[in-house]
Amino acid sequence: MDFDAPPGPEDSATSQEPSVLSVSDLNRAVKNMLEGGFKLVWLKGEISNFKPHTSGHHYFSLKDSKAQISAVMFRGFNQSLKFKPQDGMEVIVRGKITVYEPRGNYQIFCESMEPVGAGALQLAFEQLKKKLQAEGLFEPSRKRLIPALPKHVAVVTSPTGAAIRDILNILGRRFAGLRVTVIPAIVQGDKAPQSVCDGIANAQKLDDIDVLIVGRGGGSIEDMWGFNDERVARAIASCRVPVISAVGHEIDFTIADFVADLRAPTPSAAAELVVKNAAELSERIGVLQKRLVRGWVNLRALWRQRANHSAQRLVDPKRRLQDLTLRCDELTQRLEMSAGRHLERLQQKVHLLLSKLPLWARVIENKRSEWARLSSVLDSLSPLKVVERGYSITRKEQRVIKSVEQINPGDRLQITFAKGSAAVKVESVNKE
Repeated sequence: MDFDAPPGPEDSATSQEPSVLSVSDLNRAVKNMLEGGFKLVWLKGEISNFKPHTSGHHYFSLKDSKAQISAVMFRGFNQSLKFKPQDGMEVIVRGKITVYEPRGNYQIFCESMEPVGAGALQLAFEQLKKKLQAEGLFEPSRKRLIPALPKHVAVVTSPTGAAIRDILNILGRRFAGLRVTVIPAIVQGDKAPQSVCDGIANAQKLDDIDVLIVGRGGGSIEDMWGFNDERVARAIASCRVPVISAVGHEIDFTIADFVADLRAPTPSAAAELVVKNAAELSERIGVLQKRLVRGWVNLRALWRQRANHSAQRLVDPKRRLQDLTLRCDELTQRLEMSAGRHLERLQQKVHLLLSKLPLWARVIENKRSEWARLSSVLDSLSPLKVVERGYSITRKEQRVIKSVEQINPGDRLQITFAKGSAAVKVESVNKE
């Protein structure tokens, strides 16, 4: 769009009014100029105000020490990012400058993004590692032991790669009778994570597998990136059987290695770890057999020695019976002697008591005479003797009346005679 210049003094005679633009026209003109002048730019800056929208688009700002610019990265572009953008992260973006006409804001549409310093893949690796570690998926306490003698091993890997050939070769050489199931999976490229997850899921449908090997041969970090995917990590962590991770070479580490129950430096090492060598097992069995025989011989000799010792200590039952008979006679004799001595002591006591009997008889007679004398004296002093001579005993409420002062008219008295008693009521009292 062409812009009309403001009218000058020389144009006053020919034009009386300036050319007026609408806001939309101006914004459209600026948009065309910017987009035409900046076809494609590379921009370095620090991310701030990062907001991932529910639509999948990313909205943020790029700033340096003096200025900032609005930026947007649509879902179709940010899905290819290997890391998660965050506030404060310095990045280099490639994109196009554009103007949002309704608001007159200019911004950059980002088509790609790379972190400054560490590469995108390394940054993504560290971010995912930190996240899963915080969830406890790397904890040694959740690691399961690999069965010592598995009968059925499943392998999730590429069916055409060198890794599976090495694994099958070593397994067949070390333990020919082992059952091995190969579950094909794509192990490189964008489809690798989902393919590996599907392989792990298919392996768990086999009811009798004892251990699962997941891996591939060596390569670049990009080639092995499928084993740094969060989906693969969680599939390994949730697998119902122990998992051995065998990815790349000994110096290569992936997220799958940290999550798996056991990390093997290489696929070949995984095959060696999963089963024992048949020759080693045979030799071990031979050693254990010799130890068993030697132990049995020693144990039998020990039992024979104990039996001989017990036989020496064993007494003839007849001899034992004779000993018990002698013991019984001895105890009987001792009992008779003890009973005789006890009887003699009792007889001595009886003779002693008989000798003292006359003395006790005289004592009893003296006591009887004394008792008769005291009874006669007591009888003479008894109130009953007085009553027999014509006297009586008067009581008021069980108390003996000794004076007329103790009674009043109307009192009821009990009079006891030598023979019988009577109840009377006092009519009058003369206390003079």
